Amino acid sequence: MNGEEKQMRKRELTGVVVAARTFRPGEVSTRHTHDEGQFAYATTGGISMFTDNGNWVVPARRAIWVPANIAHEMHMHGDVTMLNTFIGNGAARLAALPAHCQVYSVSALLTHLLESMLALPTGPSLRRVRLEALLLDELSGMPSLPLNVPLPEDPRLSKACRHILDLPTQTMSVDEMAKMASMSRRTFTRRFREATGLSFVAWRQQVRILEALSRLSLGASVKDVSVDLGYCSTSAFSAAFKQFLGDSPARYLSRYRDPPQVSC
Repeated sequence: MNGEEKQMRKRELTGVVVAARTFRPGEVSTRHTHDEGQFAYATTGGISMFTDNGNWVVPARRAIWVPANIAHEMHMHGDVTMLNTFIGNGAARLAALPAHCQVYSVSALLTHLLESMLALPTGPSLRRVRLEALLLDELSGMPSLPLNVPLPEDPRLSKACRHILDLPTQTMSVDEMAKMASMSRRTFTRRFREATGLSFVAWRQQVRILEALSRLSLGASVKDVSVDLGYCSTSAFSAAFKQFLGDSPARYLSRYRDPPQVSC
């Protein structure tokens, strides 16, 4: 077996396929699974993704990794152009991708590699092998982002949490959540922290910030978002946003405007 044949055989064992798809505002990709892992990159618009273990927000020019066989549902915000990279288990190991869902930054180089893979003719080729190797190497260096909210497995806690997720603008207290979960306040706070690693107040704050990020990515103003989500002022909202995402809303979003155009 010569060198080229070895490279072709390596691709058969790992497997990377890139496909593009567009979605309308509000469109839902209903609950489903994949035999391969999915690296879903939103070149335009935004995505909210829900699983049994948590929900994630993916702004434009960000991507989410979904390991194989994890059931998930995606909700689209705005006109979404999504580059889906389906990655076999061998390739996922080479890229050091985790066994859990995770949102990632996407570099300019990774964007170009995905576009190049998308433009390739079907069928194996040496160019495909080389591009795949570069793509997996670049994937392994992408920084992760804290754009998720954990969901507890306890059905009573999960039911109460999903009530908040369905309507993030509401301001439910700890006592109201405990009542909804049919628990005492003390039991609720203890079990909630054990299940999520967060206090309920911190968890609710994360839910609001992720909802804010979705709205801001669609063009809503900081003022309107802060009022709708119950903050006492835009400065209070901006401070909470910066604490969670490391930058002010304006500076955070300014880095990701004018996303690259991808032909489908």
